[in-house]
Amino acid sequence: MNKTFFNTRTAFLAGAMLFNTATASFAGAQDYEFQALQTDIKQGPDAPVSVRLVDKRTGKSVPDAVIFTTRMDMAPEGMEMMTTPVEVSASTEPGVYNFTTNLSMEGGWRFQIAAKVQGEPETVQGELVLKATP
Repeated sequence: MNKTFFNTRTAFLAGAMLFNTATASFAGAQDYEFQALQTDIKQGPDAPVSVRLVDKRTGKSVPDAVIFTTRMDMAPEGMEMMTTPVEVSASTEPGVYNFTTNLSMEGGWRFQIAAKVQGEPETVQGELVLKATP
């Protein structure tokens, strides 16, 4: 075979590799979403809050995420400084994360949550609006 064939073939393969690299799809934090299993929650000191972490590309639940930040406040009611502690509760369903909190007042509550997903370098963050009902 001649030298021109090898140079053309090498250039073609190098171009194909660059094209594949440029168009490859990698997961990012924006590919995940926290979803509340229930948005209306009975007001009280032991209010249960359950969220599912979903991979938006597949629609499947994401198990074994490490939840490391939670915040519950009344920002939807204009009272962002009114916060309440959030405790992690046990879950038996993969991809569902349970919490207990004190929803001391009726109305809108904002639940902010941050987690690390295995293999994902970015932090996955979510914000859910819940309603405490009597």
